[in-house]
Amino acid sequence: MTADIIKVSRNTEHAPVSPFSTQSVAFSHYNNLSAQLPVNPKTGALVLGDVKVQAEQCLTNIKAIVESVGHGMYDVVRVNVYLKNIQNIDAVNEVYSSFFHGYCPTRTVLSVSALPLEGALVQMDAVLSNGEGTYPQAACDLVKVARNTVDAPVCLLSTQTVAFSHYNHLSAQLPIDPATGNIVVGGAKEQAAQCLKNLKAILESIDAPYDDIVKINIHVRNLADIDAVNEAYDTFLPDSAIARAVGYMPARSVLVADGLPMNALVQIDATVSHGDGTPPQAVEDRHGIVIRANDSKNAPSHALSTQTVAFSHYNNISAQLPIDPIAGAIVSVGAKEQTMQCLNNVKAIVESVGHVMDDIVKVNIQIKNIDDLNVINDVYASYFEGALPARTVVGVSDLPMGALVQIDAIVSNGEGTPPSSN
Repeated sequence: MTADIIKVSRNTEHAPVSPFSTQSVAFSHYNNLSAQLPVNPKTGALVLGDVKVQAEQCLTNIKAIVESVGHGMYDVVRVNVYLKNIQNIDAVNEVYSSFFHGYCPTRTVLSVSALPLEGALVQMDAVLSNGEGTYPQAACDLVKVARNTVDAPVCLLSTQTVAFSHYNHLSAQLPIDPATGNIVVGGAKEQAAQCLKNLKAILESIDAPYDDIVKINIHVRNLADIDAVNEAYDTFLPDSAIARAVGYMPARSVLVADGLPMNALVQIDATVSHGDGTPPQAVEDRHGIVIRANDSKNAPSHALSTQTVAFSHYNNISAQLPIDPIAGAIVSVGAKEQTMQCLNNVKAIVESVGHVMDDIVKVNIQIKNIDDLNVINDVYASYFEGALPARTVVGVSDLPMGALVQIDAIVSNGEGTPPSSN
């Protein structure tokens, strides 16, 4: 690993252990948790029962990991829920609400074409606050700040934005008009615009501009709609004159969902820089906090995203397709070779900002054919020398450019960005 802040990778026997990921990877003031399937850690088998039973097991596994590192469910700042069938959302919500009392983290819900265990109906991952920090940062009682605004849709099971340390995490925004509570009329372009308006309303409610976004995740029901989504996207970013002058775009990932809540065509969530921090961190002038956006010629570039955006003690990396950056085309071979190309692109980006693959704390993998996972795993582990990052894997019905696999990542950034330091 590079720099001085130490990554802490931990497993507990009270949750399922995987040879291809670590349950919890702590760095700076966050813990990144691997996706939890509905597996009983004592038997190693899928629990018997319906989606409610499975959702309870996923959350029980998350709770076991959270408690194993000295935290409670109140310390969770984000949860991602991946369903096999979006129609099961109400049943999952019944269980979900029983694990959070008086506070709900930010949340994203979608259905995917496959999960990495036959018979699994649901999978969940999480991000956890880590007030004690990692060496050499001193432990302190950092305060989590959860906020809603009436100018964006309000949900009883999630908070619109949860700030902790130097990041704000925003719940996925559906194309809901907050005045009516209904999905807006129109196609993917109009729906994307409403999602982005809702994000903007949340940002304005916490006095943050659009250009403070460091990572955006876009979920579309139909990949053919991405051009329409991009038309709307391009009108919101860059937002300020300064950002337009340098052409700043956040890191970005696009995922095809089999279903979205309320039968929406698109939903968007975001991670936002939070220069003022949360108590007891000192309030800094927002303009004194630096966001470092970087592209490398050794990885594919995209007009609507930056390869890596560093802020405070994390680097956020855009989803990488298996594109040969020299040829500008997908490598025309199988899942093994395409995975290698995705990871080579991630590696090139990581190294371009002075880091190594073992600085990665979380990896997200989307696979066109979930049966390719074993082949992908054979390649994956060879890119790391130390403990493997936390990881989430889902199967998707489609990927851009006909790819078989796509990978994004979050990387520790020990040197920080001004005025933060290591």
